[in-house]
Amino acid sequence: MEKLICAVQMYDWGRQGSQSEVATLMHAADKQFVIDETKPYAELWMGVHPNGPSKLVSDGKLLSEKIAKSKFYLGDHEGGSLQFLFKVLSVNKALSIQSHPDKEKAKILHNNDPAHYPDSNHKPEMAIALSDFQLLSGFRPFHEICDNIKAFPELWNLVTSKGAIEKLETGNDYEKREALKEIFSEYMHSSKENISKAVQQLAVRLKNKDGRSDLEELLLRLNSEYPGDVGVFAPLLMNYFTLREGDAVFMGPNSPHAYLLGDCVECMACSDNTIRAGLTSKFKDVNTLCSDLTFEMIQPPYFTPKNIGPGIREYAPPVQEFAVHELRGEAGELRDVGASSIIIVIKGSTEIYNGAENFKASRGEIYFVPANICRVNIKPSGDFLAYRAFTPKR
Repeated sequence: MEKLICAVQMYDWGRQGSQSEVATLMHAADKQFVIDETKPYAELWMGVHPNGPSKLVSDGKLLSEKIAKSKFYLGDHEGGSLQFLFKVLSVNKALSIQSHPDKEKAKILHNNDPAHYPDSNHKPEMAIALSDFQLLSGFRPFHEICDNIKAFPELWNLVTSKGAIEKLETGNDYEKREALKEIFSEYMHSSKENISKAVQQLAVRLKNKDGRSDLEELLLRLNSEYPGDVGVFAPLLMNYFTLREGDAVFMGPNSPHAYLLGDCVECMACSDNTIRAGLTSKFKDVNTLCSDLTFEMIQPPYFTPKNIGPGIREYAPPVQEFAVHELRGEAGELRDVGASSIIIVIKGSTEIYNGAENFKASRGEIYFVPANICRVNIKPSGDFLAYRAFTPKR
């Protein structure tokens, strides 16, 4: 097993200083890591992606170089490199309204615009909450969307295609999806002037209202974070919900989502492609987002893990690139998964017994486990919590 030094990303939406789970995990693992209370520690990247590659503590070399020189480090099905990117996120304000392309579209976007789409790979992803974690994911059921459009005159006035609203209420499934596409696209393509005016009217009305709902409080919060932004209205069309610790959500290609607040572990295919359309100062590609979304209207897309042993739950979404094991104090082993893996200790500590290699792994420490290590016995503390990402055999 190889202990890793992993990359921290300082994005402006991250939690600042010691309020960030990313920063405190780094400091717990390395007391020489100095937390700057003025900086946003947004993401911790674990893997071989060139935008934030992990290094070995033992010699400072890139994990990707070690893997390339050591055939036994990977399973035969892993394709010569890690297929996943593993992260911890600490979110203080909303990330962009976004989706990720499927494999075919990812190649097209990368070929046409490599500056904004740096990878030719798709990016399905899963988030597992470490704390109460607020997010938007997927479109609401049609009746909720209709109710919200009618209840919020500022959004009603932005949607001039009233026939589409009627189709959303009364049409068949195909007609409902086409109606939602028309409504969403029209709203997202509204002029900056019209959006800014509508958001301002919304903010004034809600601030003067007694007994605001959680949804109305969110709209005001988003406007304070991104004043006058088109994304302020997105929660009226998208599912808004909170994951509790250990809850998960899976987002496949062309599914709209936005993280809002909290801490999570995230695993995805090894890609950094994102199509953005709101709640961001970065490049927006509204046309691509609106043309590619599936416009399925669903309940919040929770993903349920499976208990596979004492203290071990498996999160295995329907993708080839990744699955995640959650390990708690009752766990007695790192199971043989037939693949390389990366494990991070979130809470507590554990003794690790790997043949002649016995050591203690504590909060914040991250290890690469080569595929040729078949089974590792562990003796965790009662408060132990760790997550392990790998590419499963299908």
